[in-house]
Amino acid sequence: MLPGRPGTVAAMQALPNGVQTIVRAVADLCGASVDDARMLHEHSNAAIALPAARLLVRIAGSPEAFDRIRQSVEVTRWLAQRDFPCVKPHDLLPFRVEDRIVSVWQLLDAVEEPPGTGAELGRILRALHGQPAPPLELRRLTDPLASVASAIEQHPDGMTPQDRSWLTNRIDELRSAWATLTPPLSPGLIHGDAHSNNLIRLRSGDIVLGDWDHVAHGPREWDLIQPHYMRRHFNRHSEQELREFTDTYGWDVRSWDEFPTLIQVREITGLSPYIRKAPGQDWAREEVAHRVATLRDEDSAALWNPPPNSGIQTKVVAPQ
Repeated sequence: MLPGRPGTVAAMQALPNGVQTIVRAVADLCGASVDDARMLHEHSNAAIALPAARLLVRIAGSPEAFDRIRQSVEVTRWLAQRDFPCVKPHDLLPFRVEDRIVSVWQLLDAVEEPPGTGAELGRILRALHGQPAPPLELRRLTDPLASVASAIEQHPDGMTPQDRSWLTNRIDELRSAWATLTPPLSPGLIHGDAHSNNLIRLRSGDIVLGDWDHVAHGPREWDLIQPHYMRRHFNRHSEQELREFTDTYGWDVRSWDEFPTLIQVREITGLSPYIRKAPGQDWAREEVAHRVATLRDEDSAALWNPPPNSGIQTKVVAPQ
């Protein structure tokens, strides 16, 4: 969510045609200048900065995401009113352009470095989990594997028949395991994708939490598993950072007997955007094959590749 440099019409023309159409729709609805539009990243969502207008346009990758995006706007608007450090939506409500779901947010004066720390993530999640119940009906996180199951059904050619069969069976096994979990923490408001890549450092030095597409009512442990997942497959945190995360939050999810089940569910859910892109993009198809192969081999230390232009990097850290 970094501001871009003032651009020209050429910057707008560099965007894919479908994205140009969406940005022009935002311009019409907001009365905003979009000549300097600049793509920031594209993965499960695309993010386009409009620096002159101080807006950020987010385009959801799944056509089924409308209710989730609408709720992300409602919850962050409520949290911002409570002075919780989060991204802030524009007054414009989410809307559709053909099968794409569009939301508009305030563009932050952010910096890329230094990234958010484990301690900062633990502190912001502790504050989030301490919030009262929002005055709106939150979706319930009852089946975190629904998105990847839907992706497989809609894009059966995104992987080999053998991988598809194995992954479908594995989803069934993990759905059964999820249904029997008895989390030790009280359920409530969760971010749903809380890891350090979604922490945004402002030029003022403050940290805010972004990417609320998966906000829900659910087990708090689901938020706490995310940095461990990022450590396992993207080397995103050192063991010291994870200790600081758990110390600051006040509880270590690794002490729960069901930690292995939780992180295995998280590993599978991360396949959704890759499966959706796999039929038309070789890099996504190769990554699906790579990840499924490591999961089948139970290789929990295998490093996975983030998508190009995602803004995510696999951070190599020294062992602790």
